[in-house]
Amino acid sequence: MKRLVVAMALLVSLGALAQEQQGHRMRKGPKMDMTAEQMATLQTKQMTLALDLTKAQQQKVMTINLDVAQQRKAKWEEMKAMRESGEWKRPTPEERFDMENARLDHQIAHQEKMKEVLNDEQYQTWKKLRFAKAHHGKKKMQESGRRG
Repeated sequence: MKRLVVAMALLVSLGALAQEQQGHRMRKGPKMDMTAEQMATLQTKQMTLALDLTKAQQQKVMTINLDVAQQRKAKWEEMKAMRESGEWKRPTPEERFDMENARLDHQIAHQEKMKEVLNDEQYQTWKKLRFAKAHHGKKKMQESGRRG
């Protein structure tokens, strides 16, 4: 009888521990409640810590990050306005192709700008960090049951 009680208590405790924790989660990724300047500043400082950038590199990277943050913020505001007005509809396959193509063009241009600013070692480290970040995000989306 004692073994049965211990086994039941163990099963109940394991069941409680196995439940997914849905507590407070911090939102990751770009904070759209920040200004583009704030996002660019934070990203530049993170890159400075990770890549040991010089002052001149920091200034150049800041301008690149500011440009990217402004484009991202404008696109986000545009999509938000479309959703709130009810004009948003699912894109056609051609529109999806055009959006993906434009996104990849922006990434290629961004990568070329970064290659001009960073030295070879910093550039390789930056590429590794970007790959790891993208891979981690894709993994998290798959774990949460979203597309990825």
